[in-house]
Amino acid sequence: MKNNSQRIELQFDPEKSVNAEGKHVRDGLSTVLRTGDYLWMSCDERTSLERLKKTGDTTFGQHTHFDLSEYLDLPDGKNSEVDIEGLGESGGYLWIVGSHSLKRKKPRKDDSPSKQIKRLAKVSVDPNRYLIARVPLTKDENGVYSLCKECPDPANPEKMLRAAQLKGDKESNQLMDAIQEDPHIKDFLKIPGKDNGFDIEGLALHEDRLFIGLRGPVVRGWAMVLELQLEETRHQGELQLITFKETDRPYKKHFVHAYGKGIRELRIRNNDLYLLAGPTMDLDGVIAVYRWKDAMHHTKGEEQIVHRSALEHLFDVPYGSGETSGQDKAEGLALFDENHLLVVFDSPSDQRKIGENNVLADVYKVQ
Repeated sequence: MKNNSQRIELQFDPEKSVNAEGKHVRDGLSTVLRTGDYLWMSCDERTSLERLKKTGDTTFGQHTHFDLSEYLDLPDGKNSEVDIEGLGESGGYLWIVGSHSLKRKKPRKDDSPSKQIKRLAKVSVDPNRYLIARVPLTKDENGVYSLCKECPDPANPEKMLRAAQLKGDKESNQLMDAIQEDPHIKDFLKIPGKDNGFDIEGLALHEDRLFIGLRGPVVRGWAMVLELQLEETRHQGELQLITFKETDRPYKKHFVHAYGKGIRELRIRNNDLYLLAGPTMDLDGVIAVYRWKDAMHHTKGEEQIVHRSALEHLFDVPYGSGETSGQDKAEGLALFDENHLLVVFDSPSDQRKIGENNVLADVYKVQ
């Protein structure tokens, strides 16, 4: 299905946009979420969130920066990236998920061939990537959304909302421990994400259920969506997984045949699950948005397997090729309003960049 997009301009503050390595936030957008007149985004090489406010019909600006170390006990503090790949909203909280993936060094063109080959053999992990967390999301009388570490629940002032995260440390967390022997996943846990290894990209929430998309592994053309439920432990600021009676383990797996693509982002609207899907490997290829109708009802019980015929293809998203190879990689999907979806891009091409600090995102109409 063809779908012509409209564009909006994202305007970032230069004082808040460049990290220590010199990378601008607009060059690494990995997820996007809309709450009211505000967009929440992240750059994959940070430990922070960025918030923009609607400033016109096609512009978002007034950039505000939120350091996650002020709200959460990051395993590695500010020493390594969280690689945030999903944001969601539910129950008065903003939810966050890191990629949980290993990474492989990139060759450097100016190095000797032997050094480049050695770099390709080096695999490492950033401890902060093992993060599944929630932070209270506040809204004042003027409709301004913000974050806090602890605050009363607006729906029930006698209840406190507190920032918390899944049990874990610098080497793992409860989810990674739970999937160590999973027959579909275990062989991919030691493989870097961009090599079709285990790699989380995408988060959506429905009531008390979390749906996490996997960019990898894709097994024989099938992508996976993990379903989780979390609860507070006796230790303040700590969450733990709940075991599902249907699987007798603390997660469910739903398999989706997105024509061989891995999942880049998830969103839920009216019980339907929307999937942004693209190549799991680091290559140019078709990126598209699909809809799994009535997914929230289908997933209430047993694990599901969704064949192509049950997955509705909505539209393709532009991607880099030729002179723009490796650019315009769609990474984030948001519900923009009742009739539109918003897509943001990692590694935007020059055609998307405006000036030194702004970038264009695409808005698509859906029925």
